[in-house]
Amino acid sequence: MGWPSIMLLAAIAAPFTIGLARDAKADDPPRISGPAIHDNLAVYFIHGRSAPGPAPLTLREAMEAGKVVVHETGSVNALAIENTGTDEVFIQAGDIVKGGQQDRVLTVSFLVPPKSGRLAIGAYCVEQGRWAARGGEDVKKFASSDKSLPSREAKLAMLAPAKPPAAAPVPTPSASAGASPDIAQRSNLGIAAGRTARDPGDSGSRQSEMWQSVARAQSKLSANVGANVAAAASASSLQLSLENAKLAEARNAYVAALKPSGETAEDIVGYVVAITGKVVGGDVYSSNALFRKMWAKQLDAAATEAIGEKNSPATAAPGIDAITAFLARAEAGKTSQADIAGTTQIRETRDADQALLAETRKSTGGFIHRAYLAR
Repeated sequence: MGWPSIMLLAAIAAPFTIGLARDAKADDPPRISGPAIHDNLAVYFIHGRSAPGPAPLTLREAMEAGKVVVHETGSVNALAIENTGTDEVFIQAGDIVKGGQQDRVLTVSFLVPPKSGRLAIGAYCVEQGRWAARGGEDVKKFASSDKSLPSREAKLAMLAPAKPPAAAPVPTPSASAGASPDIAQRSNLGIAAGRTARDPGDSGSRQSEMWQSVARAQSKLSANVGANVAAAASASSLQLSLENAKLAEARNAYVAALKPSGETAEDIVGYVVAITGKVVGGDVYSSNALFRKMWAKQLDAAATEAIGEKNSPATAAPGIDAITAFLARAEAGKTSQADIAGTTQIRETRDADQALLAETRKSTGGFIHRAYLAR
């Protein structure tokens, strides 16, 4: 590589270095290692300083312990979450909740404070048609959250900045004066409307994209595991497809090969994955302890996505320089912010042509989670 190329790479990488280093000690800059590779999935690890103190509970842990309840609200794109315990609970955008009137995916990463009361949280349906109890499930609340959304395109549909609001319609005499707005509009899908307004029609468009992404994922997975992953109980349910035995068998091979690689260093705070030689995205957490809690769930999702792409043309795994440049592009994107309703947290989105970054941080300082996605 010639000197001009080195200088260009350094210029591209600078925003990424600044982005992660702003929470790190000057003598402990973040670094990237890897890749660890199995079949068409490559994993790179981000090393950095961990925030002190214990990690919060994950949504899966809290629901299993009965400390968090995710409630139905009667609105497809809005649920309510309630932390009845004394520990903070970490929600990651992409967490799937099973049950209720339809399986949903949660749209916002944030910490649910102890004894929170009911907080609105945005959601998209990852199951079509059902609007009633399934089997013995409780239609008023959700039973579990052990899977994460395994689709880059679906995550983009969920996390990309809101489109500019359409012009407000002129009220008509038939409009119900004083009618209560839908909870999705009141809460701006779990994000306060103080900084970034959301066009109500935007949610419908994103929901359609989500359903299309789920259908494509189910079709690819069925083709590549040699069995229909759609479940008889609800053929459109992504959650039930992810529980398919043939898919689980294929996924376990990836997990067995790659999971230990994320458990070998105490300074790993995040990861990036590439599938068939193309960067997909990754996550960075505030601490190694939180990374370790989330690692199995996120690797499960990455392996599922890789299985869906097994028939795609493959190239060699990217080098670390390419991973650094990807993260830098996301860091340098156009910035927008929104307050997360009911908390003292902020979600900042950085939108670039080739990458997207969604960061959740405390308003008092200190980030909680960063999601990076390739466009």
